[in-house]
Amino acid sequence: MTSEPTTALTAETGLAALATENRRFEPPADLAANANVKADVYDAASTDRLAFWEEQARRLQWEKPWTTALDWEPPFAKWFVGGELNVAVNCVDRHVAAGNGDRVAIHWEGEPEGDRRSITYTELQADVCRAANALTELGVEAGDRVMIYLPMIPEAVVAMLACARIGAPHSVVFGGFSAQALTDRITDADARLVITSDGGYRRGAAAALKPAVDEAADRCPSVQKVLVVRRTGQDVAWNDERDVWWHDVVDRQPDVHEARSFDSEQPLFLLYTSGTTGKPKGILHTSGGYLTQTSWSHNAVFDLKPETDVYWCTADIGWVTGHSYVVYGPLANGATQVMYEGTPDAGGKDRWWSIVERYGVSLLYTAPTAIRTFMKWGDELPAAHDLSTLRVLGSVGEPINPEAWIWYRRVIGGDRCPIVDTWWQTETGAMMIAPLPGVTSTKPGSAMGPLPGISVDVVNGEGTSVGEVGGGYLTLDEPWPAMLRGIWNDEERYRETYWSKFPGRYFAGDGAKWDDDHVLWLLGRVDDVMNVSGHRISTTEVESALVSHPSVAEAAVVGAADPTTGQAIVAFVTPKGSVADDVSSGDAFAQELRNHVAKEIGPIAKPRQILITPELPKTRSGKIMRRLLRDVAEHRELGDVTTLADPTVVNAINDKMGSSSSAED
Repeated sequence: MTSEPTTALTAETGLAALATENRRFEPPADLAANANVKADVYDAASTDRLAFWEEQARRLQWEKPWTTALDWEPPFAKWFVGGELNVAVNCVDRHVAAGNGDRVAIHWEGEPEGDRRSITYTELQADVCRAANALTELGVEAGDRVMIYLPMIPEAVVAMLACARIGAPHSVVFGGFSAQALTDRITDADARLVITSDGGYRRGAAAALKPAVDEAADRCPSVQKVLVVRRTGQDVAWNDERDVWWHDVVDRQPDVHEARSFDSEQPLFLLYTSGTTGKPKGILHTSGGYLTQTSWSHNAVFDLKPETDVYWCTADIGWVTGHSYVVYGPLANGATQVMYEGTPDAGGKDRWWSIVERYGVSLLYTAPTAIRTFMKWGDELPAAHDLSTLRVLGSVGEPINPEAWIWYRRVIGGDRCPIVDTWWQTETGAMMIAPLPGVTSTKPGSAMGPLPGISVDVVNGEGTSVGEVGGGYLTLDEPWPAMLRGIWNDEERYRETYWSKFPGRYFAGDGAKWDDDHVLWLLGRVDDVMNVSGHRISTTEVESALVSHPSVAEAAVVGAADPTTGQAIVAFVTPKGSVADDVSSGDAFAQELRNHVAKEIGPIAKPRQILITPELPKTRSGKIMRRLLRDVAEHRELGDVTTLADPTVVNAINDKMGSSSSAED
């Protein structure tokens, strides 16, 4: 189901504000003069797109050259056909071989103050080799799937690279997901090994991870071994036949490993993302094309100078941003980066700014949700720290409103740092739309336009291009190297999900508009997937979790605009039978349901608000009118109610919504 783009999450108020101001920011002169990428790259890429991508692929180390740049049989692509490489070698070994082994690869900072490690490329190489040898000893072979369920610790990066080194596709699951979510992903991937830890630190306390893995592994006969990192020292249940400690099996391995090369299309990872059916989709990415585009885009969009820059992407590795711009892109470029385990306010609401100051961060990549949170906390916190090393600021995960964009530039960037607002998805694998910091004149709140080598078009409901000005659906009409190669074990769902609405075009699920200057504005989701703090969550998933509660008869979930998280989850719930009389006005029941959703999916899926109501607004045919519920959730004037079986239902819900309050965690 899709709705018109105008109903999607947008910053229309921000666009209106921008129309009166219409400010543009030119690239800093010194950055423009020394930028990695110049303006002529756009002409080169449009003149011969395949030659452009072949040039970027040559930035990597190939053990066997490709014979064909692109084999395109819509909707399936193969890039750099016949070529062979090893992703881990490109991310680690070649930098050591080039004499850069002493360069710091990762400055890691745990949430507990003072918990720090700096790891050089030589040390990272030894760690990855030991882990690769350990995986082999545990029976993992090329092609086997490995599930990774870890906090933001260096072992997470090592585990991913070790899998890549031996050709075993990994599937990272965000540590906030539940045992059931983990079970679903292990089952779909048929994973034989799970890598986890006793726990991690979150909001000042040790949070357990292994219990969820134990529960999932008990349900999943494919799991033969669970490899456990000791992080917090908390007690864990132990299965001697299945569980092994990381320090017992990894630390005793040789620190050398002979890496073999793999085909460019060797599966690199599966990453599960929410779908409108409620069943997570296993997005498949392969090796050569993915690494080509993540490496080049990271270098170009952040103007990376690996000899001098310190880069920090604040994303968790459980999301695609962490895959592409914490692990593969930066390490392929030989970058020095910061990796932080905890929350933004652990140890104080200025924790991030103390990290920037401590390590001299020059390139910062974060989400609008975080930026808006820092705005709420006040200018004085960042002002108390030396942020003068910053030179490029990035935004990712959702459209950024112009007000937050301006604050980010002024307060964090000292009115000198260009902002690169980026659009891309789990499915695209790498950045698709973004300004280039030494080239592009930027408008606050806009991602500006497609990167070189990327072809986008905004179309109307009939699939016709809107031209130079106008709004509609964002589509991609040419294949790109990092594109998903399908949905794991579900070719038909891949075709139906991404290629059926506009034949011959990939439909991203987002709305977009070209303004009068032919600048692109992203307008958020137009389907039933909500974007909460950059995390994609299906309304169907949350509804299914709610109705699994024994006291819930029916539930409807919508995404509502939220000033901090972009979108927030709002649920409307009808209790069963006599239960309704007991709970219909009780905040305790709403909180119980929120906790139930957290258990079934994870804390990120907790509704901001749950409204208990005797009935949901339905058409005469029994269809729940979610359009009207979105109006209610966003406190808008109700749309047409003439098709409802009982128009008084939605009016009663609207009145009740006006007197209810949102839950806070």
